[in-house]
Amino acid sequence: MPKQDNMLAILWMLNSGVKITAKQIAEKLEINIRTVYRYIDALCASGVPVISDSGHNGGYSLLSNVIRAPLLFDMEEKKALLHAALFAKEAGSPMSEALDNAAAKLIGYSNQEQEQVLSRHLAGFEVINRMEPPSVQPVLAELEWAVANECSVELDYRRSREEHAKTRLIDPYGMVYWNNKWYTVAFCHLKNEVRRFRADRILTIKRTALPFKRPEAFSARDSFLHNLLPDPAGMEGLMTLRIEGMPDALDDLCMHWFLGHHLKERTAGQAVFTLEEESIHRYVPNFLLPYGKSLQVIEPLSLKERLVAVASDLVEYYRL
Repeated sequence: MPKQDNMLAILWMLNSGVKITAKQIAEKLEINIRTVYRYIDALCASGVPVISDSGHNGGYSLLSNVIRAPLLFDMEEKKALLHAALFAKEAGSPMSEALDNAAAKLIGYSNQEQEQVLSRHLAGFEVINRMEPPSVQPVLAELEWAVANECSVELDYRRSREEHAKTRLIDPYGMVYWNNKWYTVAFCHLKNEVRRFRADRILTIKRTALPFKRPEAFSARDSFLHNLLPDPAGMEGLMTLRIEGMPDALDDLCMHWFLGHHLKERTAGQAVFTLEEESIHRYVPNFLLPYGKSLQVIEPLSLKERLVAVASDLVEYYRL
């Protein structure tokens, strides 16, 4: 029997609540008693609270029967965990090294047949994602620590249009991975409100001794999406955006991270959105131009005029 199987068997024996000797373990597992001693030492080194009593009625037992239920996974659960680890690692998780170790243990504590099945499934499953630069990993690790320990951090943060970084003191409430980027949703002491900060724009980060308390039932995901995609209900100046075109292009447009949030109606050859007039004229032209002639704006007429102006500006720019 492989070493890991023997150690697991010893663990279940100890968890029975009955004191058992090394000789009894050796006889049940048909192994040398010195091997039992090595396995017991290995269990202790891994953090298992093994109690050793000497004397006539001595033996081994576990402290307060610590293992309440066996942590065993079936094959589907193992495959799901390994696939999830691949997604998290490819997204640049600050726990990438720990994920590798956990995946190795999950495979290592499987029998030979299970290991072959897992290897086949992993060989045919890959995730492609735009990786964050290496400098982001230490930032993510510090943010993860600050979120878990509710400790404020000081950072030098430079926004895309700023030439110089600004020092901020923030209380990180949570972390969000969105559109191939990592963000932290945090209370900013400078602005006195909850804001989002992109991890790759954090130049330096430093722990402080200042504790904070995360608001009850706070969701970083909900806060992030609300800030990114505010609810149009009750807004003034809403307009109807009606677009016709090829079904594939319309499908793609309806799944757009911004326009999809404002989708009101979708038919075979048409999509209808409702959003603010400013957004239609400021952002939508940039969303539509890459589709070329596969899409056609039906209304509003002002958007057509805006598309002509944007396209003309591009033509003039590239003529220089």
